[in-house]
Amino acid sequence: MRIQRILVAVDFSEHSAHALAAAIGLAEKFGAEIHLLNSYPVYMGAVTPYGIAVPESYDRECRAAAERELQSWGHKVVAAGVRLETRVSALPPSEAVTRYVEEHSIDLVVIGSRGLSGLKHWVLGSVAERVLHSCPCPVLTVKAPESE
Repeated sequence: MRIQRILVAVDFSEHSAHALAAAIGLAEKFGAEIHLLNSYPVYMGAVTPYGIAVPESYDRECRAAAERELQSWGHKVVAAGVRLETRVSALPPSEAVTRYVEEHSIDLVVIGSRGLSGLKHWVLGSVAERVLHSCPCPVLTVKAPESE
């Protein structure tokens, strides 16, 4: 198996930071490029039944904030001398990852093992788990050390 393109799905958590560090190490070893992806789905249906109007600018502001943070994270990749591509998506995270993998011929996905916890995890399920089941390429899950 040849690794040329590594997708790192980040939610800007500590687990994502460790996933990015692992991906940078792999990219350096294999001469691969890193694709950073953040998903910021805006669940409009969750508020509209209550008559709350969400401003049209909300999605635009969420996207801009995600792009700024993703660029900040991308500096670590560039500093390591690794080629970088970044993308933000409004799709649900596991769907965004799977679609990106298929559209960009990704060889390996690196993702933090946790992001959501408690009730959210029970209701929504683990993004990492969904990616493992739906992704057509190998997936490496990275766990942050317990001390963090």
